[in-house]
Amino acid sequence: MLSIPVPQPVPTLAVSGGGAFPVHRIYCVGRNYAAHTREMGFDPNREEPFFFLKPADALVASGKDIAYPPMTHDFQHEIELVVAIGEGGRAISAEQAHRHVFGYAVGLDMTRRDLQMNARKQGRPWDMGKGFDESAPCAPLIPASVCGYLERGAICLEVNGEVRQKSDIAHLIWSVPEVIQHLSRFVTLCPGDLIFTGTPEGVGPVRAGDVMEGHVDGLEDLWTTVVAPRLV
Repeated sequence: MLSIPVPQPVPTLAVSGGGAFPVHRIYCVGRNYAAHTREMGFDPNREEPFFFLKPADALVASGKDIAYPPMTHDFQHEIELVVAIGEGGRAISAEQAHRHVFGYAVGLDMTRRDLQMNARKQGRPWDMGKGFDESAPCAPLIPASVCGYLERGAICLEVNGEVRQKSDIAHLIWSVPEVIQHLSRFVTLCPGDLIFTGTPEGVGPVRAGDVMEGHVDGLEDLWTTVVAPRLV
């Protein structure tokens, strides 16, 4: 009889103060800050939110290194507010969305920008530009019972001590409740889902040796170092 090794356990994200959050799926919102939408060449007033996925095992805990990925010459950072779903549901209203939120974290949507842009030009999926190994560094979750429901606060990313991205989560085109409302029309949200809510302007490349530190007011900071490509 043929057999394969038992798959690794369900990926988990640390919860500040103790415990672990088992991760089911990672959803990402595209172009959810007006300034970033413009820097990518689009009109922020023209479209409803759209979504793409990363595999759950793309998560990397804060403090761990990430390797410069293969098949790219343009590895870019995107700092984001991450929302963790604690109560599932479908067709959730914006008014009821907060009760489905377990907590929040600081995350990075790392992107092979050249692959993403080439796929976009050819009308192909973004998967290889977005959903690759170690593409979702994330800080520990802060429960909403501790930090409250976040609606505003500074979000920024420093690379080697230099500010690259800086904005406020109040500038989200679609707020967290609205994102949950829209996404839950397409899929049934489940406990363990993470939603990366979009990145502000200032995205740019990193290389091996760069240290990234991400911040959202009221949450634990995220930091990670880009290291040389892994050979295996």
